[in-house]
Amino acid sequence: MINRVFPKVSLKVHYVKLILLLAISGTAMAQGHGPLYGLQTPTLAKGGVDLNVAGMSLGTETETSYMLRYLFSYGITEDLQVNLTTPTMIERLENAPRTRGNSNMPANGDIEASLWYRFFSNAFGVGKRFESTAILGVSAPTDDVRGQVNVGNSIHAAISTGYASRTWYGWIGGGYQYYFEKDGEQLGDLPYASAVVGYRPNIFMGDYPKPDWRIFIESLAEFPGDNKFDGQPDFSDSRSTKVLVGPSFLGLYGAWGISFGAMFPVVQDLTPGTVKEKYRIAINLSYWL
Repeated sequence: MINRVFPKVSLKVHYVKLILLLAISGTAMAQGHGPLYGLQTPTLAKGGVDLNVAGMSLGTETETSYMLRYLFSYGITEDLQVNLTTPTMIERLENAPRTRGNSNMPANGDIEASLWYRFFSNAFGVGKRFESTAILGVSAPTDDVRGQVNVGNSIHAAISTGYASRTWYGWIGGGYQYYFEKDGEQLGDLPYASAVVGYRPNIFMGDYPKPDWRIFIESLAEFPGDNKFDGQPDFSDSRSTKVLVGPSFLGLYGAWGISFGAMFPVVQDLTPGTVKEKYRIAINLSYWL
């Protein structure tokens, strides 16, 4: 249960729990040089390996979840990347919202494999480029029931376009997750969109061994659909809407990286019976081979 009287203290406690989860998880690792929650475009170099562990917490009006996710990424070419991510659930939500942790990680107990293909890249100046990346993934759940609905396999597709320089960054994109029917029941689909603006202060422009920090303001809009039973929607109301905004920070030092941040809902127009979110917190540790 979320602490309604001392929310600031509660958030601090959740951060400490996530840090402890990461500390006991062993070798740590991250999903690139981009944002924490939003869609991005960078792919690994040919033969590059990215090992990643992330600690996530999502709080609703009635519950709080804790999860570790492990991500392995490999650069097949400089424009084609394969990913595999698996979860360790510490505490599940009884009424889990349909959402994603980020472009590489579900925010639930799914095992997911995906391909990233950077189909456009234009470097037009020193350290400046425009690029676009397409994502296609498939996932299998580790739980049988989610929010009193049988959980089936799912497919996820997304596309992102962005600009990057030595100082400023920006990405916009959208995606869609579709859950297949299982035993006459079906989780609602998840269309979503994200927008991210990033800034790298001049003080962090130096080369290694100087640390490198970047600041992002991230936004995420989600439109989760109604669950279905025997092909019929559970509710007759229109699709739900969520909009979340929050800061994140990325620090790089040699082959290591750390990113952390939080998102908070600014719009929640939900179907009846849907539990409202309070916050999302994530911490990422990374190692590139």
